[in-house]
Amino acid sequence: MDIKTLNAINLQKKKSYHNLLIFSLLVFQIVGIFLAILKNDEITYNALYGSFAFIIFSLLVSIYIPKLTKGDSTFIFLVNFLYSISLVILLRLDSSTAFKHILWYFLGIFVFFIVYNIMKYFGKYLKDKFWLYFAITLLTFLATLVLGFTSGGAKNWISIGGFFTIQLSEFAKISYVFMIASFYNNYDDFVKRKFGKYYLVFSTYLFSGLFFLQGELGTAVLLFAIMLGTMFIFERRYTFIILNILIGLVGVYLASFVLSHIKVRIDIWLNPWSDANGRGYQIIQGLFSIANGGFFGTGIGLGRPELVPVVESDFIITAIMEEMGIFMGFSILMMYILMFYKSIKVSLQLKSKFYSSLALSIGLLFAMQTLIIFGGVLKLIPLTGITTPFLSYGGSSMIANFALLSVLQYLTARSGDWDGN
Repeated sequence: MDIKTLNAINLQKKKSYHNLLIFSLLVFQIVGIFLAILKNDEITYNALYGSFAFIIFSLLVSIYIPKLTKGDSTFIFLVNFLYSISLVILLRLDSSTAFKHILWYFLGIFVFFIVYNIMKYFGKYLKDKFWLYFAITLLTFLATLVLGFTSGGAKNWISIGGFFTIQLSEFAKISYVFMIASFYNNYDDFVKRKFGKYYLVFSTYLFSGLFFLQGELGTAVLLFAIMLGTMFIFERRYTFIILNILIGLVGVYLASFVLSHIKVRIDIWLNPWSDANGRGYQIIQGLFSIANGGFFGTGIGLGRPELVPVVESDFIITAIMEEMGIFMGFSILMMYILMFYKSIKVSLQLKSKFYSSLALSIGLLFAMQTLIIFGGVLKLIPLTGITTPFLSYGGSSMIANFALLSVLQYLTARSGDWDGN
């Protein structure tokens, strides 16, 4: 049997496997959405028709985006599965929120194609713009500082004409990962300059500190974690990395004495029972919800996830684990791990330092964001208020994540990691 025949057989196996995955997604969507609608007595026609449109549209997305982009089908499949899980829970909780969640998906796919074409036709011009990405990231903070308002303990929202709000810190993550990629693409030039090899570290400390002051503990920790992850891979200055971790921990400790909102988060983490009906209520009720669900969950509509404050965004994972079980929570974690693994694989296949570090940075962003929110919900670390990628409700978060997904999909095509689907 020659190599061409073996490749054809392997390609056919991959297509069969891909079709099986799409079928499993379709079954989950139909059964899950049907049960969620059945258990919601206040379902709206918008949510009902929107759900059917979502099933059809996401099916087309799963089939045709890998073909159109000549990229790996894994990212698209995983994102559609995560989005479907969150939609089932939101339909069960509040149909108007679920309908808006569907609209964000449609808009997200639209943004996906825009960003993909930007990367395809203008990607080569984006490699040497470290200071541009630095300026954009800084401007997102300054704009929020001047125009923003406080919600949920953090000043991170801007009202657009009084019609809708936008969270610029979500888009700062995009410019930040591009800044990292540009830094390592030009690393040999930077190290020749005085303090050049510390540009990324200084920038990250600045941004993390600013977001810290703004009340966005999650974004500050996330940027710091991404920096450490990329340093570990590309620089391997392990002593310097450990030093930065210690500096970060000391910084958080000292900040808890100066910034009241940081102290409150740490106090609630250490002992939520001290204010069980107040500030500690969310984390306590979240733990109760997870415990109530057990390993396989109570079943759709049979739990009480609505008792958890902000359950549709920050704490959606508790609602999922209550009604779908810890098993589903573990499965979701595995999906993110697979996304991270695929990001590393793509990063290793790319010859360009810019594209390689970009793939790794995006993978780290999704992975770290997930670990931070899981850790907060399970009381392993203080709550940070960030969203779970493609799972939590939130327009700014979804649009930013779909933009990053598009970049990853482009990079899979560029790496030649096409599975034939």
